[in-house]
Amino acid sequence: MSRPDLLDRLARAQAIRTRDGLLRRVRMIERADGPRIVIDGKALLNFASNDYLGLAQHPALREAMTHAVAQSGVGASAAHLLGGHRDEHAALEEKLAAWTGRERALLFSTGYMANLGAMQALLSADDICVQDKLNHASLIDGARLSGAQLKRYAHADVAVAKRQLASRPDAAALLATDGVFSMDGDVAPLRELAALCKKKHVVLMIDDAHGLGVLGTDGAGSLAEAGLSQDDAPVLMGTLGKALGVAGAFVAGSAALIDGLVQFARAYIFTTAMPPALAAAASVAVDLARAEAWRRDKLHRLIAQFREGADARGIALMPSRTPIQPVPIDNSERALRISQQMENARFYTPAIRPPSVPAGKARLRITLSASHEETDIERLLDALASALAAQRNG
Repeated sequence: MSRPDLLDRLARAQAIRTRDGLLRRVRMIERADGPRIVIDGKALLNFASNDYLGLAQHPALREAMTHAVAQSGVGASAAHLLGGHRDEHAALEEKLAAWTGRERALLFSTGYMANLGAMQALLSADDICVQDKLNHASLIDGARLSGAQLKRYAHADVAVAKRQLASRPDAAALLATDGVFSMDGDVAPLRELAALCKKKHVVLMIDDAHGLGVLGTDGAGSLAEAGLSQDDAPVLMGTLGKALGVAGAFVAGSAALIDGLVQFARAYIFTTAMPPALAAAASVAVDLARAEAWRRDKLHRLIAQFREGADARGIALMPSRTPIQPVPIDNSERALRISQQMENARFYTPAIRPPSVPAGKARLRITLSASHEETDIERLLDALASALAAQRNG
């Protein structure tokens, strides 16, 4: 019997995805000016960006990055432990820890690497990791790579999470959840989960990629909004590439946690440190996110405007109070058609299809930014109502 060909198997899997209308493709943005982008020569209003506070092109971030490049060059040139750790990294870690109310913070190159690194360092094969079924892929992969037993509970169902923890009462346990769910936009029941974890002596880990900068006093995230301390949620992961508009990520927590990650998080140890210029820009972004509360205020006004306008036009939305506002379409082909109609109307609202979301749960994932204006929201709503009506009537 011949050995299976891996490349042939990959090609067959892609062919199936093409047949099912689920093929993804990379589209190049030719120009970006705030929420206005150009794709394939077409000027579009972007409602797919995670730049929630409108900081990605802020002049102060550009200036900080340019100055740091002039001082330190482009790359860090080494892993943090081998000479890649610079003043810019240390300063950013201190700011992130202070902002989130944690003793220390540790930078990672991406959110994916931060979740993998933290979970791999904390978990072993004898442990159990309980997770929400709608968690980000990096949390799922982190648990699988750790070797721990992974159990997933129905979305936001604390009672099921409790039963899963009870199935192995003697095992060391980590409960991990998104703070804000990336495809649905809703917020996890953080207070209830924290109470459960404290009662059962379980470590709670929160991926707050989409909550940081958006929720809570000072924009410190979903845990801050819920009034949960480092003791309540010992492991916090946040990203720098969404509301802060830069790139990279961090894990924040106790000094003991961070010291342990430096020793055992392979995704931190065995990779080149993020460019110091990015850290310098992110440091300025933290300052702006904290000081310019008007950005969050405006963002939440736009969210309310969008939801009220959708209700007035009969547009169904999923329950969300965050900048992620999904419009459920269900059928993938229909979602693609509506997305194309929106693009023809000069709005960029990509269709989200399985496996990014469960089967039968395709949607347009509308994301709002402080860089949008009220008139942008009204135009979006009118175009969306028209596209949805055209599909119903077609």
